[in-house]
Amino acid sequence: MPHPPLKAVTLTHVRYQRGDRFGHFLAWVSLVPVFISLGGFVSHFIFRRELQGMCFALGLLISQFINEVIKKSVQQARPETCALLEMCDSHGWPSSHSQYMFFFAVYFTLLSYKGIVLLTGKYRWIASFAWWLLAVLTMYSRVYLGYHTVAQVFAGATLGIILGAVWFWVVNSVLFSLLFRSLKKANLAGGFI
Repeated sequence: MPHPPLKAVTLTHVRYQRGDRFGHFLAWVSLVPVFISLGGFVSHFIFRRELQGMCFALGLLISQFINEVIKKSVQQARPETCALLEMCDSHGWPSSHSQYMFFFAVYFTLLSYKGIVLLTGKYRWIASFAWWLLAVLTMYSRVYLGYHTVAQVFAGATLGIILGAVWFWVVNSVLFSLLFRSLKKANLAGGFI
């Protein structure tokens, strides 16, 4: 009995045209969500143990879960270039990379506006602008490299903006005021607040 074909786990598998320096740059930009998740949040948890950071990461995970549910429900194909990228077995709408980065940009900007980010003054706005720029570059990279259509990346960006804003409100208006204040009073969250 023949074995079914194997599929690799491709966490950092991004393809671009050989010799295309801009495509090579955008392939690296496309990996920013991976770097944020594995490098940024993991080190943040190890060294800072803040509830805000944990809620930020939890929101990104919930956002990605919602993305997968939508992709499986809608089942919109990727562009025709999917064969070259070996991606035709997955769905393209909405773009999870765009959704992730725009969720991140919205949440970070709202943290900055609220004064939670450690940066001060103009530096907090420069940092926020940098995340928005990376979000737009990531969105563009997914179309340029052939992984998504324009509609797919805009759908992902829109969903990321909405989910990021809603999750920020849930965390800072509902969770922090109810649950976390109770934990702090009970001295159960001392290492996390």
